[in-house]
Amino acid sequence: MATSNVTTFLKTINQGVKPNMFMVDIKFPNGFDETGGETSVGNDKVDLVNILCKSAALPGSNLGVIEVPFRGRTVKIAGDRTFDTWTTTFFVDANMELRGIFEEWANFINSHEANNAPRFLPNSTDAEGYMADLYVSQLEKDQSIEGSAIRTYKLHHCFPTNVSSIDLAYDSNDQIEEFTVEWQYSFYTAGGGVNAPSGTSSFEQKSTGASTRVVV
Repeated sequence: MATSNVTTFLKTINQGVKPNMFMVDIKFPNGFDETGGETSVGNDKVDLVNILCKSAALPGSNLGVIEVPFRGRTVKIAGDRTFDTWTTTFFVDANMELRGIFEEWANFINSHEANNAPRFLPNSTDAEGYMADLYVSQLEKDQSIEGSAIRTYKLHHCFPTNVSSIDLAYDSNDQIEEFTVEWQYSFYTAGGGVNAPSGTSSFEQKSTGASTRVVV
């Protein structure tokens, strides 16, 4: 029988899971940078994402319902699964590098002026693909440098669909600019630990903490 005293509660919840302990990693597509050039986005930009990501979310999904009438009753049958738009918010760095990368990423999918598609293939090993894999990890505060990853979600086949505007005003004092990016993805997989290489079905802890990670 379950008990409802404080001691049992503390043993069960321990320190709890804190929403401000998280990490976001993006495996950028090959072949572009924040200036629109054809160079790979390096690991320093991967770290930039993790440092400047103000907020994100652990992804959710919805299972549709098929309602079938039968003799005065409604029988409910499981339908198709859908995945919600995923949203991240970033602080703007001093050189606006990160925002530039997202803008160029979206521009390669559908260019502003020419209205063409420089990257017309969803996934590709060369510079033609526009999709990427994203990772969001729930961390716990412990003795490791950045906290250990409790559970990592891998969002497959992602691409940005909205890079928000940034409001400017003379009276916007004591603020740091930020912007949001909305993502579409096909599905997600989840498991314990930090990021796993692409193509694996499970995630394994690769270090004692989340400060050492692999984005592939």
